Amino acid sequence: MKIKVCGITNLADALLCESLGADALGFIFYAGSKRQIMPDEASEIVKHLNPFTVKVGVFVDENPVLINDIVRTVGLSMVQLHGGETPEDISLINSPVIKAFRVDSKFDFSVLEFYSNSFILLDSFDKEELGGTGKSFDWSVIPDKLKSKIILAGGISSENIEEVFKQVNPKAIDISSSLEEYPGKKNKEKVIQFFNKINSLRRNYADNDELKLTS
Repeated sequence: MKIKVCGITNLADALLCESLGADALGFIFYAGSKRQIMPDEASEIVKHLNPFTVKVGVFVDENPVLINDIVRTVGLSMVQLHGGETPEDISLINSPVIKAFRVDSKFDFSVLEFYSNSFILLDSFDKEELGGTGKSFDWSVIPDKLKSKIILAGGISSENIEEVFKQVNPKAIDISSSLEEYPGKKNKEKVIQFFNKINSLRRNYADNDELKLTS
């Protein structure tokens, strides 16, 4: 299970998360976010990161031309879209795409078939926020055939990460608000606690998988 830490706004947080095992870091360029970062600020952070760390730019209903420009100038690896972007919009973006969907009890999972060329992220639906709500949704509504293929977001924390492994075991998780001191600033102790917990779980589940293969 890969880990993306989103809402990075400063170098110290980026280096801390990277050193503890984050596979990807997210930079939010959406003006409506409390965790917004400007492209020049993100670019300065990216220069100091390991080249193998995935750098993700988060956008909402942004012009694909501008997205491509920011990807190039900042040095991003891929983009994450949280608006009403269509497959046609995505086809104009010159980098891998994570398409986010906000899930509630009425969500129609069949729409995901139209986004087969993108990575799929499932987040919690909220009337006020497009992401970073700190709230989880009912994971049992996720079709079994999708669970291992998705990126899971929404209210993931040290307290429920073991349940994520047990109930979903997704391809990756996207975590932000539960690691914060306040929006845009990570809490060092929370970050350390989370990575200690998930790294332990990763080892345990890897050991279990090996036992299944040899039994």
